[in-house]
Amino acid sequence: MAMETGKVYLVGAGPGDPGLMTVRGLQLLRDADVVVYDQLVNSVLLDEAPPAARRIFVGKQAGRHSIAQSDINEVLINYALQGDRVVRLKGGDPFVFGRGGEEAEALSDAGIPFEIVPGVSSAVAVPAFAGIPLTHRNYASSFAVVTGHEAVKSKSSVDWAKLASAVDTLVILMGLHNLSAIVAELVAHGRAPETPAAVIHQGTTEQQKTVVGTLANIVEKSAALKAPALIVVGEVVGLKEKLSWFDLDLVQDHHDPTSEDEHRLRF
Repeated sequence: MAMETGKVYLVGAGPGDPGLMTVRGLQLLRDADVVVYDQLVNSVLLDEAPPAARRIFVGKQAGRHSIAQSDINEVLINYALQGDRVVRLKGGDPFVFGRGGEEAEALSDAGIPFEIVPGVSSAVAVPAFAGIPLTHRNYASSFAVVTGHEAVKSKSSVDWAKLASAVDTLVILMGLHNLSAIVAELVAHGRAPETPAAVIHQGTTEQQKTVVGTLANIVEKSAALKAPALIVVGEVVGLKEKLSWFDLDLVQDHHDPTSEDEHRLRF
């Protein structure tokens, strides 16, 4: 008798705070045979998987050899072919710069059943935790999310000229290393040097730190920050001082590992 094929669930784990995991994602995680997870997934969530579940790390770490995407695809397919329930746990949302689309394509081509479980993207959650709304009736009616990797490519697929002039708020993921080049592109294409900008490190976690400045000085002001970090450019950054709510006291209340996290995951 042939073994019944399992199923792969591409699950968004949210931006870092385990309380931002979706109910559907948590249910699937608690029923998983195999969990394939990335570097930015909160370890608290891994504890939610059954003790017998196999946990496989496939994330990228600075200074270490990264696992090829084709190898990750093969891991997902092979475990599903063994009849396992596979949860592919990704930071943020699987379809927002998470290569979830590529993995779904590979599963489809292999005839593997799959489900997409959206997650709370860091693109919206991290600015919110820093007190920065991406849109505001008085300041911004549009926003764009872009990868910062493209800033230094000679043939970038990012149209920096259009982004600089046509979009009110820019959210740049994975761009800290290329921040100087990103600022140069935006200013060269017409964005005013005095445009407010912010860099948010480890957003939604106890380690969150936000540096605010302008395009003229944000590179210098954020020089001490390390990845992961998210960049916001636009007039809405000026609202941070008034709307900031995630201060140290709230962080301590929000992340007490002996009570709050444990309680929030019980649903």
